[in-house]
Amino acid sequence: MTLGGEWWREAVIYQIYPRSFADADGDGIGDLPGALARIDHLADLGVDAVWFSPFMRSPQHDAGYDVADYRDIDPLFGTLADFDAFLAAAHERGIRIIVDLVPNHSSVEHVWFQEALAAPPGSAERERYLFRDGRGDDGELPPNNWESEFGGSAWERVTEPDGTPGQWYLHLFDSSQPDFNWRNPEVRDEFTSILRFWLDRGVDGFRVDVAHGLIKKEGLADHEKPVNAGPMGSRDELSPYRGQPEVHDIFREWHHVLASYDGDRVLCAEAWLSTADKTALWVRRDEMHQAFNFGYLMAGWDPQSLRDVIAESLRAYPAVGAPATWVLSNHDVIRHTARLMLPPGQDDGIGPRSPYLPEYEPGLRRARAATTIMLALPGSAYLYQGEELGLPEVVDISDDAREDPTFVRTQGERYGRDGCRVPIPWERGAPASGFNTTGESWLPQPEGWGDHARDVEIADPRSTLHLYRRLLRERRERRLGRSVLVWIDDVGDDVLAFHTHDVTVFANFGAQPFPLPTGQVIAASGPVVDGHLPTDTAVWLDTGGVPIGPETGGVPIVRDDVEDLIRKYGSEDVPSD
Repeated sequence: MTLGGEWWREAVIYQIYPRSFADADGDGIGDLPGALARIDHLADLGVDAVWFSPFMRSPQHDAGYDVADYRDIDPLFGTLADFDAFLAAAHERGIRIIVDLVPNHSSVEHVWFQEALAAPPGSAERERYLFRDGRGDDGELPPNNWESEFGGSAWERVTEPDGTPGQWYLHLFDSSQPDFNWRNPEVRDEFTSILRFWLDRGVDGFRVDVAHGLIKKEGLADHEKPVNAGPMGSRDELSPYRGQPEVHDIFREWHHVLASYDGDRVLCAEAWLSTADKTALWVRRDEMHQAFNFGYLMAGWDPQSLRDVIAESLRAYPAVGAPATWVLSNHDVIRHTARLMLPPGQDDGIGPRSPYLPEYEPGLRRARAATTIMLALPGSAYLYQGEELGLPEVVDISDDAREDPTFVRTQGERYGRDGCRVPIPWERGAPASGFNTTGESWLPQPEGWGDHARDVEIADPRSTLHLYRRLLRERRERRLGRSVLVWIDDVGDDVLAFHTHDVTVFANFGAQPFPLPTGQVIAASGPVVDGHLPTDTAVWLDTGGVPIGPETGGVPIVRDDVEDLIRKYGSEDVPSD
């Protein structure tokens, strides 16, 4: 069954991190021909779209998030012809393609930045970026106290063409990633052209990196970063480079560009903001279509926290005419097989010296349950490559093998993101576990990695892969992404329960088994034992289209008027303010 109009409202979107998905040429780095060779896995899994992390031309100082040419494929990953071939094959299978766009910053090797280095202060070339004079008697101090998200100062001093110490440029991330000046119309015109380049090739949308950060507050004054600022500064309410109001004009322009093309093209914001209401400002009807739900991702394994963030999301996003989105893992966070076992606050990578290292089997049990909850929710869901195999976070990467600039810039204080980026396994016993035929791997695969390979999982009906395939099939056939959610109360503090369309979901977070009501099991994250749901397990029940309580007889839950339900819990038909 193919999704209809505005497909992105209910789509399941699969993230490919190209360098770690599949490697056709054997150099140890994944590529587009490798991805094409594995495309039938995606079709079999049942996803609606693929989001490619950056594959544009780049010196790869930050795994492609430092772009040198926005209109070409990096030779590491192939050619534009390879991309066209993958896109055509995906479209033949009913899979749409979303491209990662990195507009906050470029690579230092981008032609614009090289022109800026060669030009004098105050020149038009430097106005494309954020160059400023330093403070101090000789300009030896950075222009302000802003910190890089990767650690250290957010400013780097340049050497002028005559060899003297010169101005400083802003880089909110690595020093190899200078920030664009988005108050400059030339920058805005360039990115409109870039959007059209990829739309003309047939892409179905863009995931927009650091969407919250393009505009910096006028004056670039000092900023006191709060001590509780989370990943990417997500709890930093007063940041001068986060959520500035002028950024919305940019996305309104982009929305009109996409709307000028046939079909439903989508913009998805990576916007790290503190509340669903703040993030919802990015997805009003004339701006982005989706925004990542980081509040859900970071909620942890707690029924009340999850209920709160789900309810808040299903209030805030439909109120502006947008779907909620759901995500548990991506290339920037610890895989949820491990993260859901960690204490609060340990969210920036784990390694051999971390104070707490989670056990795999209990973590996998929670991860399977979390996915079973997520894929029943109304809206759109994102999956990260390898989670359908139940991959663990890789902890035992030696210091000298780590690649993440976060690890380097913090002198190993923060492990960063390498543990979730290890190339995924396809075949047990094959070189590099089937990632390629040579055994090369840009990050080392751990011992026993092949035990999680796709050929192992597809042969085991109890595997995580089979769980994902069943959940995705049932989700699509029952149109759960377009449904209305109704909470089920009086099930105790340790159980999360809700009804959506013709599915009733129970998830047990407590130590004691939970007695289930009468109903046919559609899917379960683990065995249901004698009508009881074990700890850290979730189940979908078919209860005949009627929300039921936990009583054995299946007592209906009292519902509000349907129109009130839509206002509370969301629908694609909710009007804009």
